[in-house]
Amino acid sequence: MTVGRRNWRRQTRSRRLRLVASLAALVTIAGSIAACSSSAGGGKNSGAAGFTLSMHIADPLKNDPATAGIVKAFEAKYPDVKINVVGQPVDQHEQQMTIAAQSNTLPDVFWVYNSLAQTMAKSGKLLDLTSILQQNGLISKFPQSMLSGYHGSGIQYGVPYQALVTGFYYNKKILAQYNLQLPTTFDDLVNVAKTLHSHGITTISQGAKDSSFSVWAFLTMLDRFGWEQKQGGLLDGSVSYDNADFKNLYDHIQELAKAGAFPNNMSTQTYQQAVDAFSAGKAAFLDSGAWAAGVLQTSSVGSDVGFWPGPTFADGVGSQQLVMNAPSAPFVVSAAVGKNAKKLAAVTEFIQFYYSDAGQQILVDNAQTPVTTYKPTGAAAQKSVYASIISALQAPGWTSPTAQPDLVVSAAASNAMYESIYGVMEGVISPSKALSMVAPTIKSGS
Repeated sequence: MTVGRRNWRRQTRSRRLRLVASLAALVTIAGSIAACSSSAGGGKNSGAAGFTLSMHIADPLKNDPATAGIVKAFEAKYPDVKINVVGQPVDQHEQQMTIAAQSNTLPDVFWVYNSLAQTMAKSGKLLDLTSILQQNGLISKFPQSMLSGYHGSGIQYGVPYQALVTGFYYNKKILAQYNLQLPTTFDDLVNVAKTLHSHGITTISQGAKDSSFSVWAFLTMLDRFGWEQKQGGLLDGSVSYDNADFKNLYDHIQELAKAGAFPNNMSTQTYQQAVDAFSAGKAAFLDSGAWAAGVLQTSSVGSDVGFWPGPTFADGVGSQQLVMNAPSAPFVVSAAVGKNAKKLAAVTEFIQFYYSDAGQQILVDNAQTPVTTYKPTGAAAQKSVYASIISALQAPGWTSPTAQPDLVVSAAASNAMYESIYGVMEGVISPSKALSMVAPTIKSGS
């Protein structure tokens, strides 16, 4: 048995063990839900307005500086409103929100995967945000694509937490050292990988351990092979994930792997370790997103880093000039908030502030791209790494898919997609096997 296959099986066992542990923890989680849903002020008997914001990040005020900055600025502007910010890792958070929906103990405002939000909307668990967005003309500040994915069951049930901008960061100095140009096509990328591999240089820094979701640039490649055109059929079962176009993409991923594009320790390093390797000048490219711009800017390679949306494909389907600038998973509001005038007023003020120009500038100041049409300003917008992202987003002729493929399917399907891509990268499963393992997991709804 190869080392790669042992690692593959070890990771699969590890995921199963984590699932068992998560299920064993549900009693504890359930016990915390009521506290989460009622810990903020603003109840019927409360004299002060307030609400709970539940996030998918442990200690959000420490680990999500953009959201923390917005909360701090909001509370300074509205001192009578107290936001109780709570959070836990994403898997635990999703479990908690699922249980809370069933027990009618949802927090007031919370982040959630869109597939679960759709289910909640169908069940009447979420507040229609239309009237909130219509106030002060806020709705006109959003590109249509940023809201359309969160409209269903007759309501506007969500708003984008942040923009999801993903692709490859690249090290200009490494490319220049080996007389290489930034690739344009997939064939260019393969040739770059072969050259760098011959010199012992990692082309694309990736980390699969405990972070199999870190294949963002490759999810955009799915769109370059017709995901968006096929999406309706994929979700209703009339089109299989195991199709000729996706097979071509997976064959290309295998070709990259055979060209030596990926690090030998990919299966045993985490996404953060992949970032660290790129930041230390040990790889030419990094699969990541806008959220990493600030860290990369201050790293030892910051002055040499640019942003690239990824390669075009001669055998691709539809437009190849795609850069992922889609809404990430949404913020949603519990329907119960609509029955509490003080809490509804506080949540309305928060949403209005979050998506105001002032709120969006706080995102920019923390190296995030706006989700509205606001134009970034200030020192943060001028930093070279961030500026390269904005340049890619504004490139003439380039457009964005309406959503990242993994965010319109169930958690089971998205996990299967991640594992299938990493499996081919690691050389432990074939493209055909990878497609067949994903196909049964994609079902309509969630």
